[in-house]
Amino acid sequence: MTETYLTIHKQSNGIYKEKGSRFLSFALPVKDIEEVKMKLTAYKKEYHDARHVCYAYMLGAEREDFRANDDGEPSGTAGKPILGQINSRGLTNVLVIVVRYFGGILLGTGGLITAYKEAASDALEQAEIIELTVDCTLEVFFEYPVMDVVMNAIKQHQAQINKQEFNEKCFIRLIVPVANKTILFDKLEKVASRVIIS
Repeated sequence: MTETYLTIHKQSNGIYKEKGSRFLSFALPVKDIEEVKMKLTAYKKEYHDARHVCYAYMLGAEREDFRANDDGEPSGTAGKPILGQINSRGLTNVLVIVVRYFGGILLGTGGLITAYKEAASDALEQAEIIELTVDCTLEVFFEYPVMDVVMNAIKQHQAQINKQEFNEKCFIRLIVPVANKTILFDKLEKVASRVIIS
């Protein structure tokens, strides 16, 4: 199972010009398909006067959820080269959009492939690439007297507290890197009344 993945920190832009055509490119961090759809709708609205709004995205730590779209360009000349640039950098949770303003001169399939590839590459070159951990959630139910032991285990294994309730019975929801999940679960299970992984 993948423990970390590469993505981009924030939006970055690029541009490529060829024979009067302008290719504006945007690399955007995204979490899920809903966010992809939202961003695509916004860009299509903003650049409604452009000839084509082509894109590709990759989602998930395992990099198994992806799509490439030519938006009316000849098949395989736009989305595929954009996706190729995402793949060559090993990125995920990223959407790259390339907006084309036609300059009046046809570029041919080879020219289009180069243009979309270079535009996508330019946007990704400007991006700050970051490595993130794949996380899971642990829910811990425990008695107040073992609070110190629980808190020490949390600190030791880089878990973040997402929600907590301290009454007679205590409850903490943790975000834990999957690399530390098993060892932390085992430690907490010894002192807690219940530990749930989700």
